[in-house]
Amino acid sequence: MGDIRRREFVTLLGGAVAVPMAAHAQRVTKSVPRIGVLLYGTTDTDPNYGSFLRGLHQLGYVENQNIVLEPRSAESKPERLPVLARELVAAKPDLIYVLGGDVAPFVRSATSTIPIVMAVSNDPVQSGLVASLARPGGNVTGVTFVSSDLAAKRLQFLHEMAPRLARVAVMWNPDHIDPEYRETQLAGRTLGIQVQSLEVRSRTDFEDAYQTALSVGAQALIPVSSRLLTLDRGSIIAFATRQRLLLASGWGPWAREGALLSYGPDLDEITQRSAAHVDKILRGATPAELPVEQPTRFQLVINGKTAKTLGLTIPDKLLATADEVIE
Repeated sequence: MGDIRRREFVTLLGGAVAVPMAAHAQRVTKSVPRIGVLLYGTTDTDPNYGSFLRGLHQLGYVENQNIVLEPRSAESKPERLPVLARELVAAKPDLIYVLGGDVAPFVRSATSTIPIVMAVSNDPVQSGLVASLARPGGNVTGVTFVSSDLAAKRLQFLHEMAPRLARVAVMWNPDHIDPEYRETQLAGRTLGIQVQSLEVRSRTDFEDAYQTALSVGAQALIPVSSRLLTLDRGSIIAFATRQRLLLASGWGPWAREGALLSYGPDLDEITQRSAAHVDKILRGATPAELPVEQPTRFQLVINGKTAKTLGLTIPDKLLATADEVIE
């Protein structure tokens, strides 16, 4: 008996070196937990899905060993989402993971019993996914990229880059419930900057939005991150570049691809952290009492090349504050 226990100890210790928490994760349930996943795009095209997998791996989960993932991909066809959500629920997984505030409602409508972990860029309270961030109150929890002070800080950074900035256009999707347009308006009043709303619900609205921005004499453009605007990031950056508009957004890729600056959470980091919610639920936590996590650390990325093209000098204060300056 002593030899058996020693062999078990050595085996567990060896596993802990390769995958620190794998043995712990295997003890979560008697059988290997099954996680359903619903994606707007595909497992190959959604970069956040890779971040989620890295988060699971960091917690010791290994696919097809101590966890089984069953993804369903809408392949960028939103009409497929309700059908795929029902399919996932019918498969009765231990938990369903969803990426996107435009995806989560379909799973939430399909089940009120299977735990759901989300990673969303909209406001989960205003969109009706949870009762509150501190106490979700149902079967949904997870992380949101939204933080109420982001919009004000972003406009402040623009103002510091261009002190004479007087008129800013905010491009946003009203169907993507997010406080950033409202918060930008409030910040604009404080800074003496007029904020023009550019509502877009589909790509067909983009040209009208662009023309409105030009007709009101906007000097800067702020796209509020949503799937619609993110998927067309290239065309928005191209428009701002042609018209010499100061472009500021919430996520690093915008600035790295030509926007003047971005200020917001590290998407890779917070998506990885959503895996911790999966782990906690598999170990017995209740979604209703597991708080929805908001970002606590933000990145300021400034594109120095774009600043030079626009004839702007980056203030020393911003250079010292920036997490990344692209030269």
